[in-house]
Amino acid sequence: MMKLKIKAVSSFSFMLFAVLFILSPNQTTAQDNCPIIPLPISAVKGDGSFLLQVNTPLVLNDEALKPIAQYLQTELLKSQYLPISIQPSAGKLPAIKLVLSPKKKIGSEAYALDINGDGITIIAKDIPGAFYGATSLMQLIRQVKRVKGSLSLHAWKIEDQPAYGWRGFMLDESRFFFGMEKVKSIIDWMAFYKLNKLHWHLTDEPAWRLEIKKYPKLSLIGGIGDFRTEFTPAQYYTQEQIKEVVAYAALRFITVIPEIDMPGHATAANKAYPEFSGGGGPGHPEFTFNPGKEGTYAYLTNILKETNVLFPSAMIHLGGDEVSYGNHKWATDPEIIALMQSKNLAGTKEVETYFMKRMADSVYQMNAKLLVWDEMAEAGLPKDKTIIFWWRHDQPQVLKQALSKGYETVLCPRLPLYFDFVQDSTHNNGRKWSKLYNPIESVYSFSADHYQSQTVTKNQILGIQANLWTETVPNNQRLEYLLFPRISALAEAAWSTKAGKNFPAFMERLKGHFALYEQAGIYYYDPTNPGKYPEPVKLGKSAKRFDTGD
Repeated sequence: MMKLKIKAVSSFSFMLFAVLFILSPNQTTAQDNCPIIPLPISAVKGDGSFLLQVNTPLVLNDEALKPIAQYLQTELLKSQYLPISIQPSAGKLPAIKLVLSPKKKIGSEAYALDINGDGITIIAKDIPGAFYGATSLMQLIRQVKRVKGSLSLHAWKIEDQPAYGWRGFMLDESRFFFGMEKVKSIIDWMAFYKLNKLHWHLTDEPAWRLEIKKYPKLSLIGGIGDFRTEFTPAQYYTQEQIKEVVAYAALRFITVIPEIDMPGHATAANKAYPEFSGGGGPGHPEFTFNPGKEGTYAYLTNILKETNVLFPSAMIHLGGDEVSYGNHKWATDPEIIALMQSKNLAGTKEVETYFMKRMADSVYQMNAKLLVWDEMAEAGLPKDKTIIFWWRHDQPQVLKQALSKGYETVLCPRLPLYFDFVQDSTHNNGRKWSKLYNPIESVYSFSADHYQSQTVTKNQILGIQANLWTETVPNNQRLEYLLFPRISALAEAAWSTKAGKNFPAFMERLKGHFALYEQAGIYYYDPTNPGKYPEPVKLGKSAKRFDTGD
């Protein structure tokens, strides 16, 4: 097997390793046998092994690495019952060494991991890179068996960095409330797979899940119910719980981004404060906020001010989608008619744009970026302060429009990145699009690189994100079944280079992760053995979403 001497990471070495990966059959074999997901840029299996024991010291060259060391300690204790300690020096013992090397010309999320008989070394330029080196180490550790209190790790030389900076997952908790412990569990798995953006959909038609001090009825009344029933007692996150989740995610280098949907999907909020309702439409009662009332803008701005304090991401998602499903009364509402006349707005679409521009200004004044669904690509929002989320896979022209205008864009098309779609043709309890669905291979094969030719500026496509809407998710078991193992394919689609993609090899690596799901009690779908765990039965009302194409 080819042997490569590991050095401190450099831009040149990453380029070199990428070339070697493409050209060398031996290197490819080593890659394919690496059990880490997402697949590193370079992974060379060496001779020998390292014996990790309770007396193995954990040494850092910089105090800034202490949170990473503590994360490793916690994970080793939790998953392996191995309580190692941080030491000022290794002495004569083989050690785990965390090394910060800030002068290296590499990305902040890049790392090098070297395991040999003399110890384990993780080198990174910045703290995020050191964390991802630690998560790769933990993946290797968790896939070996402990023998007499020790773990024998194969020698590896790994160099890695992500292809894209936005590696996201969206969870809808308006339609079903999972609670803080389940969200923390999802965050743990996101960190395990190097995902770094949690888009938290907290408000919609069924319920409002975020405590707002100035408007307590939003959670106390708006928090009642879910997608299946109007009468579920109020469930929501207190501000203290929000802070706890955000801090928990931050320790795992995950940014939590709230979504406060407007001007549509406002039914739950309008239940609590009907004076700001703009009416609804068939099947979508009190669906909109009222853009004709001046008080609406002050009300929503106050909500966003509290939200911005709770979420230090400096990003707020305002939705802006599907407004036409419930704006039927706008054309006849006296206050909206007066607004149209005073602002010379030609129709309800221009009213929608006017509303979003005003609320966008509120976000910008908080020194935060505005995030919106792709319906807002034509609204004329400032491109330097706005991120577009392209979700309508059947409207590629909308993505082309957003990119041509210079918007930073996150790709999350329904096909293949909506995880409420079923993942097998025999599954009946989720969504399909004209008989199409989202198997793990489609998720794995999705590449943001495919759309780079449409961009007008460098790094305009920030990355990709999977979205899990919860009309078909009435419990934790169903959530897990839709998320696992597709979360692993999502991770590799977002992190690994297109050149390194190999689906059969990925599926071989995934087998080792099935064992981890078993250990964690995850109810997952096994595409290699579809009958192993049956599809959970749908509960409650119909699960068909109004934007489904079947």
